[in-house]
Amino acid sequence: MLCSDCRTNLPLTNFHLMEENPLKKMFWGRVPLEFAMSYYYFSKQTRVQQLIHHIKYRGLKELAVEVGRMMGRAIQENEKFCNAVEVIIPVPLHPKKLRKRGFNQSECLGRGISELIKKPLSTQNLIRQIHNPTQTKKSRFQRWKNVSGIFELLNAEELNGKHVLLVDDVVTTGSTIEACYLALKKANDVRISLASIGFAHDA
Repeated sequence: MLCSDCRTNLPLTNFHLMEENPLKKMFWGRVPLEFAMSYYYFSKQTRVQQLIHHIKYRGLKELAVEVGRMMGRAIQENEKFCNAVEVIIPVPLHPKKLRKRGFNQSECLGRGISELIKKPLSTQNLIRQIHNPTQTKKSRFQRWKNVSGIFELLNAEELNGKHVLLVDDVVTTGSTIEACYLALKKANDVRISLASIGFAHDA
């Protein structure tokens, strides 16, 4: 699925081994993350972007699951992180986009993580209720405005007191994760951690 050259040479972040890291710091004052990890640094015109594009636009679902397993192995290296997570929730797609693409890449990542860390995957509670335009080429403020209020939590009681691991493909400005958190915090005493393939450190 992923050649040995890519496994060896793609730019790992090792954020899963850092108590405080650039991804977690991005959300200071916005989302109170317990843990945060991105597997790779993401930049445009790189092999990490190619990897994600192959998953999203060439329908390579199994590649997404395999990368999720790699992320799961990384999370296992941080016992405190791994043991804290109670449920995994992928960032949802709107049903219209889901029908068009045929799958949710974040759900495939979450499935791979779930296999490794043995925590349940929840895909029906947090939903995307508004079909918004793509985030590509939008400014930081435009991205935030574009996702404001688009997610809904259907059953808040199900997550009361739970530690949720949110899963996404790439984190750029963090606006999508912030919008997810605003929906998730309807649950009482919910705690949030974050895992993604890529961290766009130059966004």
